[in-house]
Amino acid sequence: MVIVMAPDATPDNIDALVELVSSAGGEAYVTRGVSRTIIGLVGEVDRFQDLGLAAKPGVAEVLRISAPYKLVSRENHDRRSVVSVRGVPIGGDHMTVIAGPCAVETPEQTLEAARMAQAAGASLLRGGAYKPRTSPYAFQGLGEEGLKILSDVRDETGLPIVTEVVDANDVDLVASHADMLQIGTRNMQNFALLQAAGDAGKPVLLKRGMNATIEEWLMAAEYVAQRGNLDIVLCERGIRTFEKATRNTLDISAVPVAQNLSHLPVIVDPSHSGGKRELVLPLSRAAVAIGADGVIVDVHPHPETALCDGPQALLEGDLAELRDLAGTLAALGGRTLTPAPGQELAGL
Repeated sequence: MVIVMAPDATPDNIDALVELVSSAGGEAYVTRGVSRTIIGLVGEVDRFQDLGLAAKPGVAEVLRISAPYKLVSRENHDRRSVVSVRGVPIGGDHMTVIAGPCAVETPEQTLEAARMAQAAGASLLRGGAYKPRTSPYAFQGLGEEGLKILSDVRDETGLPIVTEVVDANDVDLVASHADMLQIGTRNMQNFALLQAAGDAGKPVLLKRGMNATIEEWLMAAEYVAQRGNLDIVLCERGIRTFEKATRNTLDISAVPVAQNLSHLPVIVDPSHSGGKRELVLPLSRAAVAIGADGVIVDVHPHPETALCDGPQALLEGDLAELRDLAGTLAALGGRTLTPAPGQELAGL
């Protein structure tokens, strides 16, 4: 941390601060300029924050210059990470498409949606067995039955599964079926769940909270990383603003910001941000063009009868366009569309 002293700060003000920092186990280095004095602090930042430094006499400003999220920060990682989900890479030189139904409803619907996902160029299958919903009367998912359906569809298609877990008590059960655990926007700061997911030994897809800052998002990832699991993918899914035209406001700038602050891969959810089918492909273009490591989209064979988020699910006619834009735009940025398991890059 750095303390910037006011122009009228006295030597006694400076000496008092140096003594206060020393009493907290830190070291203070005083640099006197022509009009300002700066005090550099070395030690545990959390201790310094408890000292009320900004309110001390003579202090103009207190600046934090080291990231509070140590494990997911780029400060100690020269290269950005690549996360492997049952052999499918996310990050690096890859552009990865994750697709599938928002909610698992039946074996037939899930398998048909998985085939649609493959047609869209997806290498991972998303599908919700547990669905945290705003309304207690809305479809909450099939639970364990939905997990078994996803496992059967994986056996049929070869696509690894990404599915949401909503309760720390369910982590072991979900992890026994899933290849990647998703933490949704409503649970981004469910710290017990984050820690349990970190202990599960599976990659984690962490969606940004609808009201969360980027630092809060990265701090949530730190909870997972602190348990020894750095296989984390960040997902920007839109934040809540005053705008009513879209379901959420896609913070597209969050992609390069998060990539500059963290070594973790960053993907975008254009389905939940836009909330409308006609917005998904344009937002996907924006995500790929800005350098996102992937997109996660909803597809459904019969969105008009979908039990969850039908209006944002892509139709059969959208799939080729999604595959084309993901592959073409990614290539312009020096990336390759990630192939599904068992496929060759040349066959895409």
